[in-house]
Amino acid sequence: MKHFTTVNDIANPELLIEEAIQLKSNPYQFSELGKFKTLGLVFLNPSLRTRLSTQKAAKILGMEVMVMNLDKESWAIEWNDDVIMNSNNVEHIKDAATVLGSYCDIIGIRCFPSLTDKKLDYSEKILLQLMKYCNVPVISLESATLHPLQSLADAITIKENWKEPYKPKVVLTWAPHIKALPQAVPNSFAEWMCKLDIDFTIAQPEGYELCDDYTSGAKITYNQEEALNEADFVYVKNWSCYHNYGKTPEVNSNWMMDLEKYKLTNEAGIMHCLPVRRDVELSSKLIDHTNSLIQQQAANRVYAAQTVLKNILQGGYMKKNLSEKYSLEEA
Repeated sequence: MKHFTTVNDIANPELLIEEAIQLKSNPYQFSELGKFKTLGLVFLNPSLRTRLSTQKAAKILGMEVMVMNLDKESWAIEWNDDVIMNSNNVEHIKDAATVLGSYCDIIGIRCFPSLTDKKLDYSEKILLQLMKYCNVPVISLESATLHPLQSLADAITIKENWKEPYKPKVVLTWAPHIKALPQAVPNSFAEWMCKLDIDFTIAQPEGYELCDDYTSGAKITYNQEEALNEADFVYVKNWSCYHNYGKTPEVNSNWMMDLEKYKLTNEAGIMHCLPVRRDVELSSKLIDHTNSLIQQQAANRVYAAQTVLKNILQGGYMKKNLSEKYSLEEA
């Protein structure tokens, strides 16, 4: 079974990024590929870019799309195996997933963490239960720990904007927020960046370290200004604690990215996954700056999703390597 839940599902991430950029230049060349195929999108949490970009990507490929807000429009789901269902949960995931798989050729699911139980969240129980029982390929539309479609779009954006022959310096910097947010986006971005040939640094306050599983190979610093020095790309994102799980201990120093800090960079491209709280996480002047790549990232969500769907439909999704790159000219 061929799923898309992590960069580790990709034999060669660099080739997938290149393929997405080529596909972007002629997105309708595979408009018949998904004919008579159905994509089911299952949401347990809110979405704007993920929902719309994935729907558009599927339609460009000729697919039909069905969308369900499972937390609002379905029977209450029982996610545990081997239980007597005498509570308020009406339908077991085994039955629901099997039905979804019979209706859909590919399923995408969005399921956020609770931020209260680290062991449960990082087990990816909801995602894995769907994958276990649906019998069709599954795409993560953001899970408890990772957001691979966002990270693929981020990598596409960096690749499109990097013209120099030397490695770009990419910085992921923690940002303030008014509430606790998941680690999925920074985990995923770090996981992808550590697979690419770049100089990658994570800047965060003490206590906000991410899970080591996703940051192996990254430079880690608690000095934001040091990290920003000569940076070529700056990705701004808030996250809550991993070790002191879901908590947001007070940070006394100023971590919001602003114009003064921007002067330390190499006229860096400014990145954020959206939604962004203006002048809390990131200065409005940088969001609207000529070097802001934020809207380009959002636009690239379509091509990230389209490239993943295309590969799954073609059946060669996890088989790519340097010697057998699938030709974009083939339908």
